[in-house]
Amino acid sequence: MLSSSRIPRAIEAVRRGKEGGEAVDRVLPGTGSGLSIHGVSELLGIPAPTIRSWERRYGLARTARTPGGHRRYLAAEIADLRLMRDEISRGRRSGQAAVLVRDAAISAEPYVTFIQAFLDVAESMNARQIDVLLDHCQDRFGLDEAICRVVLPGMRQIGVAWQTGRCDISQEHLVTEATRTWLKKVLSLGPRPWRGQRIVLSCGPADLHTIGLEAMEVLLAARGWDCHLLGERIPPAVLTAAINRRHAEATIVVSHIASNRRATVAALLAASLTRSQLFYAGNAFLTESTRKGVPGRYLGEDLVEAVQTVAASLQKT
Repeated sequence: MLSSSRIPRAIEAVRRGKEGGEAVDRVLPGTGSGLSIHGVSELLGIPAPTIRSWERRYGLARTARTPGGHRRYLAAEIADLRLMRDEISRGRRSGQAAVLVRDAAISAEPYVTFIQAFLDVAESMNARQIDVLLDHCQDRFGLDEAICRVVLPGMRQIGVAWQTGRCDISQEHLVTEATRTWLKKVLSLGPRPWRGQRIVLSCGPADLHTIGLEAMEVLLAARGWDCHLLGERIPPAVLTAAINRRHAEATIVVSHIASNRRATVAALLAASLTRSQLFYAGNAFLTESTRKGVPGRYLGEDLVEAVQTVAASLQKT
């Protein structure tokens, strides 16, 4: 058991039976009372009248107002608006997207206070709290849930906080590196690979963010696969060389940068000339039109389902 002195405040709130709403609504120093509607509009590329319409029609992103009646959005509301935007861009009708956003908020409720702890760490600059927090989440929820319901949403919240000025780049880097360190620890303490097949995981040629890919590596390794993570900004020639050198039976390429989708497709085309089964994912391939002519199998957006898809495909060979 963890001693109370080692448990972050967010976990203490859960143990006392609080829902964490007060913590979630707390604004970090230097941000006033949240981001204005015009700031959110600029950040997410959603017209302000559309944001108002979503609030009026669907009750989406209802938020606090200043004494003068101006809306002020915190990270949770911004995340809801971003999800709404993304679901509509994938072809959902507004009403269907709003239902999905509300369902996502309900499913996240048991984890909200733990996700908020990422902002606590950014504020306190105490990286050790991430390790304690995530160990606790793994014990309580299991590895899959800890990663998919806490780690990834927590990192998205930190990204929003950085974009909106709620934390600076040093705070964002500290939380990111602490999270990556925890993932590496879980990987090193996990089981030795007992399956004979190897998997290569790589970012696109222009991608810098590897947390999602590292999380996928951890979940695949926990299921017995021998994984080799290449990391960020991997050129096509380096990717194919690694596949051939490792005799990889599966290759996963992830790209989140839409403007560099063409370079990622070039990497996938090069990889398709090897004998490796090919999979891909990321924001660069969210819509069907972005996946036309792309070699390999699209893994979708659910990390556990993606891992299960790769595992099932390998087990057939």
